[in-house]
Amino acid sequence: MKLEVVTIGTELVLGQILDTNAVDLGRELAAAGVEIVRRTSVADRPDMIRAAVAEALDRTGFVITTGGLGPTRDDMTKKEVAAIFEKPLILDAAVLQSLEERFRRLGRAMPASNRTQAEVPAGATVLPNPRGTAPGLWVEEADRVVVMLPGVPSEMRGLLAEEVLPRIAGRGETAGIVVRSRTVRTTGIAESALAERVGAIEDEIAPLTLAYLPSSSGVDLRVTAWRLRVEDAERRLAAAAAQLRARAGEHVYGEENADLAATILDLLRANRQRLAVAESCTGGLLGGRITAVPGSSDVFAGGIVAYADDVKRDLLGVPAALIKAHGAVSEEVVLAMAAGAQQRFGVDAALAVTGIAGPGGGTVDKPVGTVWLAARLGNAARALRRVFPGDRGEIRARSAQAALDLLRRLMGTLA
Repeated sequence: MKLEVVTIGTELVLGQILDTNAVDLGRELAAAGVEIVRRTSVADRPDMIRAAVAEALDRTGFVITTGGLGPTRDDMTKKEVAAIFEKPLILDAAVLQSLEERFRRLGRAMPASNRTQAEVPAGATVLPNPRGTAPGLWVEEADRVVVMLPGVPSEMRGLLAEEVLPRIAGRGETAGIVVRSRTVRTTGIAESALAERVGAIEDEIAPLTLAYLPSSSGVDLRVTAWRLRVEDAERRLAAAAAQLRARAGEHVYGEENADLAATILDLLRANRQRLAVAESCTGGLLGGRITAVPGSSDVFAGGIVAYADDVKRDLLGVPAALIKAHGAVSEEVVLAMAAGAQQRFGVDAALAVTGIAGPGGGTVDKPVGTVWLAARLGNAARALRRVFPGDRGEIRARSAQAALDLLRRLMGTLA
C-alpha cells in the first residue's frame, strides 16, 4: 500500500514546532508495510488544505492528515475534506455526548465552540479519541480514502495504533510485507570519504537502498528494504549491514540508536574502570552526554569545566608556563588537562577538550573550529587536533563526540 501524508498547521510551516507527527507516521506505517510516497506540510488556510489533500488523493488515492480538527476558527481540515468528497457536515449525537461527558468529568462547562468537533462528514467513520476532544475520522468513497487525525502528538499516536493500523491491516494489502530499515553508525570520517570507502555497494545490495545521513555526531548509513516479505527483508538487511560494517571499519561504533557515550561506558564498565572529564570549550556538554546515559554513575566520577586559564591551573594542575608558551588551545595543554582530571578524581580514564568554538577568537594558526582533544587510559595517552565546521553549537557537539571516539580508539589499541 502507498499513501501520502499531509500535516496541517501554520506553526509547522513557520518552523515554530517540529513535525513529530510525520516522523511517527513514517516509522509506524513503514513497520506495517505501508510506503509513504510523499509528505506535505501546509498552513491553516482552506485553499492550501483542500489543494494538498485533493492532489494527494489524485496521486495515491489514500491520504492521512494530522491537525486542524480542533474547535477554533483556524481548524479547517474537516470542512475542506468534506468539500472534496462533496459531503455535508452533520452533527453526530454520539460524539457530542462523549464530548459533554468528558467536560463533565473534568468539572467544567463545555464551551460552545467544542460543539463543532461533533460535526462529521456524512458517512464518515468516527475513530474514538479517549485522549482528547477531537475524534479521528475515516472518510472512504470510490477507492479514495482520507484519514483525519488530531495534531496533538499523543492523541495522533494513540489513534494510529488503536484505530488506523488495524484497519489498514484488515484491508489485506500489507499482509506479510514490510518497509524496514537498518542503520550502521559511524563517526570520525566525512561523508565523501566514507562514500569512497564504502564504494559502489548499491548494486550489490539491490533491491535494498542506501542513504548517507550526516550529522554533528557522524554519518549514519541507512539501508532500507522496500515492500519485501519479513524474512527476506531481515536477511538482506543483516547481510547489507555486515558489508557496511566491514567497509567502514574502525569508524563504526554501533547500529540503530546506539549512543557513543553509552558504548564507552559499557566498555569501561566491563573492565571495572572509571572515567572523568576536563572541559573548556564544550562547557559541560561532554559530561552531559555521559550522564544522559542511565546508570552512568557507576563509571563516571565527575568533571571539571575549566573555561578560564586560572581554573585549568588551580583545579587541573596545568602549569601557567605551559599555557603561556603554547596557548590554552594546544596539544600540551589538553594532555595536561586530561592528566590533571585523571589524578584529581583518581580514575582509570580521562578525557579533555579545549578549543575555539567561535564565532570570534580565531587566528590564522588557530581558526574558529580548532579543537584539541585528549584521552588517557592508565599511563597511555593520545591527543588529536581537529578543525570542525559549523556554528558554535555544532563545533561543541562535534567536539564532545570526537572526544568520546578518541577514548574508544585508545581502548581498542590497548585491548
